[in-house]
Amino acid sequence: MQIEQPLVEATLVKRYKRFLTDVILKDGSELTAHCPNTGSLLGCKDEGSKVWLRDTQNDKRKYRMSWQAIEVNGTWVNVDTGLPNAEVFEAINEGRVPKLAGYEKSRREVKYGNNSRIDVLLEKDNGEKCYVEVKNTTLVEGNVALFPDAVTERGRKHLGELVKEVENGNRAVQFFFVSRSDVTSFKPCDAIDPKYGAALREAAKAGVEIMAWSVSVKRETIELHKELEIDLS
Repeated sequence: MQIEQPLVEATLVKRYKRFLTDVILKDGSELTAHCPNTGSLLGCKDEGSKVWLRDTQNDKRKYRMSWQAIEVNGTWVNVDTGLPNAEVFEAINEGRVPKLAGYEKSRREVKYGNNSRIDVLLEKDNGEKCYVEVKNTTLVEGNVALFPDAVTERGRKHLGELVKEVENGNRAVQFFFVSRSDVTSFKPCDAIDPKYGAALREAAKAGVEIMAWSVSVKRETIELHKELEIDLS
């Protein structure tokens, strides 16, 4: 997907209070930007790192700039959790995700289950449905992508909803959007949230499909890069 708003280069000072990020611009001035990521950002918030800020061009916002990406060991990593769903939806509709091709209809943020919303609902004219839940992750260990980077009860709830859809005769997919390109495989982060890891393995046994894709993060685009090997051992 194309990044329409202009990007501004800066240096990270600190991320704090979950939603705030202090940076130093090229002219030496300091600025507070919005952090569109509620996760821990473990490994992606080192002081002195190069970052990109997205200029929302909206002066009515308290923080006009929004933190878009950070450079980690030479790789740009997307930190904006508002972008993955849009890119996955766009990629599916453009046929860039072969395993999710062949559906005539696609919708976003559709109500289902127990007061939940599915990120992408795919439907065939014959009534077949595929529920796609997208989870963004930035955490890595070596060349292995990990999820989650903090304990997530909400994530386990979503897995339960997907299992119910499989039991209802529908297709269900847990799609991990790995917001960086320097990885080759994916596995659950049992060290941080063993309950989520257990729930993911149980969901897979119940028929929920597990997919993970690395992502190419460039100055003007963010796009799915390649499908990753899944390790549930």
